[in-house]
Amino acid sequence: MSAAALHLSGPVLVGPEEVRDELWVVDGRVTFQRPTGDVETLAGWVLPGLVDAHCHVGLDAHGAVDAETAERQILGDRAAGTLLIRDAGSPADTRWIDDRSDLPVVIRAGRHIARTRRYLRGYADEVEPEMLVAAVREQAARGDGWVKLVGDWIDRDTGDLAPCWPEEVVAAAVAAAHEAGARVTAHCFGEEVLPQLARAGIDCVEHATGLRGSVVDDFARQGIAIVPTLVNIATFPQIAEPARTKFPAYHRHMLDLHAARHETVRAAHEAGVPVYVGTDAGGALPHGLVGAEARELRDAGLTPREVLEAISWGARRWLGRPGLEEGAPADLCVYAADPRADIDVLAFPRAVVLRGNIH
Repeated sequence: MSAAALHLSGPVLVGPEEVRDELWVVDGRVTFQRPTGDVETLAGWVLPGLVDAHCHVGLDAHGAVDAETAERQILGDRAAGTLLIRDAGSPADTRWIDDRSDLPVVIRAGRHIARTRRYLRGYADEVEPEMLVAAVREQAARGDGWVKLVGDWIDRDTGDLAPCWPEEVVAAAVAAAHEAGARVTAHCFGEEVLPQLARAGIDCVEHATGLRGSVVDDFARQGIAIVPTLVNIATFPQIAEPARTKFPAYHRHMLDLHAARHETVRAAHEAGVPVYVGTDAGGALPHGLVGAEARELRDAGLTPREVLEAISWGARRWLGRPGLEEGAPADLCVYAADPRADIDVLAFPRAVVLRGNIH
């Protein structure tokens, strides 16, 4: 539903240190100036719309899905308060979403780029190292300022996680993306690939379960962000179980990464590595899990205010999208209690307002 003017009776959590008593929505945009005429009032704690910085719309466990299925996925995100999505790789064409004012904003990374037969079937543009730079340029043109590499995966010859690309090729690929005006992120589970990616000047790493030792300081110094997707990392034992007999080293490695997941995120955060919320929804996981991921970051040691930076204020700045600013699109969530005191309320928005419309 929509109203000509909407009054949000706060507190309004504009930012970590800025709280206002109220705001209004006129013609789908935020204003702090009281309008004339009738208004509809919503009361509660107001926060800029949540961000899922690792999501896959148009993708399921088997590959691309049809538009009807993709619509159900993104509506599940909207219901959870996710109003800004960084789609971290999808083989489906979801540009039709951009024409729908009732659906969250999607920032795309094009399609995953993986080494041939070194990733999930049906997901990626699979290429050999000599083709990586060209593939990066293609996906940079297809996306919205991001490119997604598969940095490591199980190597059947070694029986464990291993980097997918020679280091010099990755460096050239990252440089090509930057020349095209795109940032680069990479799927990474293990330890070995991370120093190579840091030396290449990558912008972000997904999962980052192997982030430890001196490379943590490298990430912090370079401002390389991580999106831990802890709700997905929680499934590592199930992912690894089929490999127990055939690839025992990989099986043990995955269990070790799983056991250290919260400690890994906590150490990275304490070192100054930027951390953002992402659910990895759309592969094997359902959509709408941002509240659960927020709780995982709390369990890893982030304070409620730090979690809000990772899921709302800071994530929006990182992705170059506005929050609750004069004239900005009115994308916001309303809660019954203060999320700075109780992060669990993020899973239960009282109302979701997208471009001024109440959902």
